[in-house]
Amino acid sequence: MSDVPGRLGQVRRDGELPERDDLPVVFDELDYQMACQVYLWALPLVSYAQWKKVHYEVFGATGSDMVHYVTYRDRLGLITANATTPYILNFFDLSQTGPLVIELPAGPTAGGLSDFWQREIGVMGEMGPDQGKGGRHLVIPPGGSVPEGADGYFLQHSSGMNIMFGFRTLDPDPARAQQLVEAVKVYPFADRDNPPATTVVSPEGRPWSGDQPRGLEYWVRLHGIYQSEVVDERDRFYLAMLATLGIEKGKPFTPDERLTTILESATAAGELMAQANTFAKRFPDSRYWPDRQWDLVLALDKSSQRAEFYDQLLERAAWFYEAVSFSAAMKSQTPGLGQAYLGCYTDNEGKWLDGERIYTLHIPADPPAKLFWSATVYSVDTRCLIDNEQQRGDRGSRDPDLVFNDDGSVDLYFGPHEPEGHGSNWIQTLPGQHWFSYFRFYGPLESYFDRSWKLGDVVSA
Repeated sequence: MSDVPGRLGQVRRDGELPERDDLPVVFDELDYQMACQVYLWALPLVSYAQWKKVHYEVFGATGSDMVHYVTYRDRLGLITANATTPYILNFFDLSQTGPLVIELPAGPTAGGLSDFWQREIGVMGEMGPDQGKGGRHLVIPPGGSVPEGADGYFLQHSSGMNIMFGFRTLDPDPARAQQLVEAVKVYPFADRDNPPATTVVSPEGRPWSGDQPRGLEYWVRLHGIYQSEVVDERDRFYLAMLATLGIEKGKPFTPDERLTTILESATAAGELMAQANTFAKRFPDSRYWPDRQWDLVLALDKSSQRAEFYDQLLERAAWFYEAVSFSAAMKSQTPGLGQAYLGCYTDNEGKWLDGERIYTLHIPADPPAKLFWSATVYSVDTRCLIDNEQQRGDRGSRDPDLVFNDDGSVDLYFGPHEPEGHGSNWIQTLPGQHWFSYFRFYGPLESYFDRSWKLGDVVSA
């Protein structure tokens, strides 16, 4: 028998070589290990591919439509969604559309583009080149040239063939906000003289899931999106692994029984690695305060996913297992602008948060958020908003019924049953399900950045 540990320990030796009859065991292990690594690498790509599939096959959207998420039920399938802010977005394949026109109306909007590796391509709306005055943006496919007749358009050069365009309305008046939503237009540049109508589609409360599929479906989704996506130079070794696993451009994906078994096992193992990598972060400086359990959820340095000497593979896998999309504003370094996110995955004793137990969170007075703050509960299993009887997954400073203590602090309560006298500050959790929380600062202030203000731990009662 071999002195190699693990599953390869069963491989017999013929001198210094493995027995030829045992070579299939070695190759199975090689393919399994490659598949586990490919799983982590492909998380952002498969996430967007799954979400696009929902838009087109469940909601009935087309390449001329936008999907508008308004209600709590609409957002239940959206990974770590904000529980109160509407989302308007859709996915587009530039290999099908060619250069794509996006028309934004004048008014308070915030929008942007990203490729399917979830790297930010461009910003639109008040923070973009149109500065909220409206205008036509032209998205150029990778390697494409600017077409004739593009004068007067804001040019956006895409780093991927598949893109996501999304935006939010910033007008507090619902009627005016809806008018902005309905005024957005998306169409191929080739159809600019007679563009098809852009329709706003609603999930209409239908059940759906935007988290990465499990089992063989993960690889089916990866094969599908790979067919129309460009290849980055940094990914060619991963594409070599894909080829060994039966996923190639221009070829069908037809895994045999052996490969199917390996891929299904690797999906389960890969997700276990993703969970550890996400919910027990070991990146330098992830813990925000040394004596608290709150982590910086975004270990990525920037949208390019590149550090000085390497690309941030595990940092990317951590974020895109538990969340979708990235923008520079989500990791603000400027007091009063953008957002800051902290994540809590354990209680004050370092134990996973259990939906059957009762917890409290003390929020000291004057949280450093210029606009507002919120605490949100998500399911560990789906990374989506908790689907409780309340149909409410967050509490925050914008809630008119939130009860403050005399000193201006707030105590929040988490548990399966409403605590007597504290219903306004309670978020219902579900027995048998673990959960985690995000604490968001919108317009984080100086005492957040210098860490002089400290958020309490989630404490088990």
